[in-house]
Amino acid sequence: MKNLRNSVQLIGRLGKDPEVKSLTSGSTLATFTLATTESYKNTAGEKVEETQWHNLVAWGKTADIASQYLKKGQEIAVEGKLIHRSYENAKGDKRYVTEINVNEILMLNKKR
Repeated sequence: MKNLRNSVQLIGRLGKDPEVKSLTSGSTLATFTLATTESYKNTAGEKVEETQWHNLVAWGKTADIASQYLKKGQEIAVEGKLIHRSYENAKGDKRYVTEINVNEILMLNKKR
């Protein structure tokens, strides 16, 4: 059960191509978004779709793989952990961010 602590698994579609940065420390950072959509019928029998957007962050080799192989609209599965952080913007306002620190990526689209 130890591996279940703070573990997130999602399947969805990429909202944009990964943005990759090489940091001065030599690490690679990739950021991208993932949309997960679920549908259901409401009480009137109409189909309703709800989409949630997730911010993803990948480091090192995972970031390199993301930058090389992932493209907007592609369906992927990710496993990682949930991170909550805050920062102050240029105006001094405190902002809160929730991200998924990605450990593994599985590409689900078939090759064309």
